[in-house]
Amino acid sequence: MDFLTRLKKPEPVLLDGATGTELTRRGVDTGLPLWSANALLTDEGARVLQQIHADYLAAGAEIITANTFRTHVRALVPSGNGHRALELTHRAVEIARAAIAEAPGDTTRFVAGSISTLEDCYRPDLVPPDDECRTEHSERVHHLVESGVDLLLLETFNTIREAVIAAKLATITGTPVIVSFVCSPEGRILSGETLTEAADHLLPLGVAALGVNCGPTPGLSAPLAELRTACGPDFPLIAYGNIGYPDEKVGWVNTDAEDPVVYCQHAALWPARIIGGCCGTTPAHISHLKAVL
Repeated sequence: MDFLTRLKKPEPVLLDGATGTELTRRGVDTGLPLWSANALLTDEGARVLQQIHADYLAAGAEIITANTFRTHVRALVPSGNGHRALELTHRAVEIARAAIAEAPGDTTRFVAGSISTLEDCYRPDLVPPDDECRTEHSERVHHLVESGVDLLLLETFNTIREAVIAAKLATITGTPVIVSFVCSPEGRILSGETLTEAADHLLPLGVAALGVNCGPTPGLSAPLAELRTACGPDFPLIAYGNIGYPDEKVGWVNTDAEDPVVYCQHAALWPARIIGGCCGTTPAHISHLKAVL
C-alpha cells in the first residue's frame, strides 16, 4: 500500500513526534550550527537516532520523519560539511528505513523526507531570493527522492513564497507532498499571510495535504479551522504541535501539552487526518495519540 492509498482511508494517520529535542533528551549533541544533523556524524548518534525512530514505531506511528531537517548545503556549510549533503541525507533515510525493517508486525510504515526553510524557520525576513530558493530546494528534493523516501514533508515554512517554490519542485517528482506552516499566535503564517492565501496557491499544485506545525499545541485549532474552510471538508490536513513556545526572557515555556494526556485532549479537536507531535513531544505523546485516535 502506498502513502496516497493509505491517506484515502478514513482512519487518522499517525505521524511521529519530535526528533531534535528527543536527541537532546537522550544525550546527543544538538548544538548549532548542525542541530539534529549532529546525530548523523557518529555511530553513537546514529544508534540513538534509530532507537528514537523505533520507539515512535512501537508507539504506533505510521510515518517516520527522516532526520533531514538540516542536511542541506546551506545548513551544513558553517560546520564545513557542505559537501556532504547527499551523503548525510541518504544516511538519515537509511536509518529510518532500518528502524522500520526491524519493527515488529506487518503494518505498512512510511518514511517522510523532511524539508525545512533554507534559513531560520522563525525568520521570514531571511528567506533567500527566488533563484536561490529554486536551486537549493531542487537539490534537496532530488537528494531525498534519490534516497528513496515515500513522501516529502515540507514543514515549518514561514512564507507562501518559499513554500510554493519548494512545493512546485517537489510535486513534479511524482512523490506525495505535504506542506505545513508555522503560525503566529494570531493564526497567520509568520510572514503575516493567511492560510487561506496559502491554500489558494498550493492546492492547484496537487499537494497531498496542508497543515500547521511547530506552534504551541493549544493554539493550533484556529488556523486548522481556517484551513478546513479554505480546503473543503474532505481535503487532508496535517497538525503537529509543540509542548511549549520560545520566550525572549526565559528561552522556553512549556504549556499544558507537556502532559501527553492533555496534548491528546487538544489534538482530539483538530480537524486533521494526519496527526503527530513537534518540538518537545516524545514517544509517550504518540502512544497516547494512538490510543485516542
